[in-house]
Amino acid sequence: MKFGVTLPLVQQMPGTPAWETGDDVRALIAVAQRADDLGYAWVPCSDHVIVPKRALPTMGATWYEPATTLAFVAGVTQRLRLLSHVLILPYHSPFDVAKQYATLDRLSGGRVILGVGTGHLRREFAALRANFDERGAVTDEYIRIIDALWTQEQASFQGERYQFEALYLAPRPLQQPRPPIWVGGNSRRAARRAAELADGWVPWEVTPEDVRDRLEYVRRLGSRATPLEVIVPCGPVEIAAQAVDGERARFTGSREQVIDDIRGYADAGVTGMTVSFRSRSLEERLEQMGRFAREIMPAFA
Repeated sequence: MKFGVTLPLVQQMPGTPAWETGDDVRALIAVAQRADDLGYAWVPCSDHVIVPKRALPTMGATWYEPATTLAFVAGVTQRLRLLSHVLILPYHSPFDVAKQYATLDRLSGGRVILGVGTGHLRREFAALRANFDERGAVTDEYIRIIDALWTQEQASFQGERYQFEALYLAPRPLQQPRPPIWVGGNSRRAARRAAELADGWVPWEVTPEDVRDRLEYVRRLGSRATPLEVIVPCGPVEIAAQAVDGERARFTGSREQVIDDIRGYADAGVTGMTVSFRSRSLEERLEQMGRFAREIMPAFA
């Protein structure tokens, strides 16, 4: 089991603590560097280009651009993986995505994980003149294009939207045959897309039962010969001094209770988790990250 950890600043939604909002990049640097030092595996940055007014009460307006943010993080860390979680692929040119993240992989020493998804916000699609109803098919084709550009020195591709012969993309990614691609989405279709076209599945807020269902569905399809990475959220984590009696939120309670919650996901087939915390200050966030690394992560080494 591997563990990533969320970054402050990059998603400023309603209810976000004041220290995680604004423009003080020192908090972002401090969390990234502490994650690097403590042995967390990756940090994620998500993707929304613009946010319609109707969505502001739940989403807020501030979403940092992932390629830029992860490049900045690469410059202040040494080993931390850089995860776009997730890039809404139908919003972007697959050629630009392939170029940006190949360049980032090269400059970061091979640390990119490209997380992609189909998106869900119809009004954002409309504003960007992207086709909401065809987003699944577009995502499938764009993943195939990126794979071709990354794995073929002289890339060729024949699809519904793009056809090309003998194209060269350089610099090529440092990771070979290419950086990992993880696919977001909670549905069976998303898990199938991950199994057929990518290396990992990164759903959002799923139960162990959901994970078992999707993985059993993928196994029945018989379309994958190698193991699939399965990465889910872990948190908000709150480690208490003693066990919590009665009903409690998942990932809260004593060290043993939190470990049991994580083991429930591991038993279902989860291979990694992205950890989040409720923190009233940067100092508390850094302390929580350290405690999780000391008390929880060794149980899954």
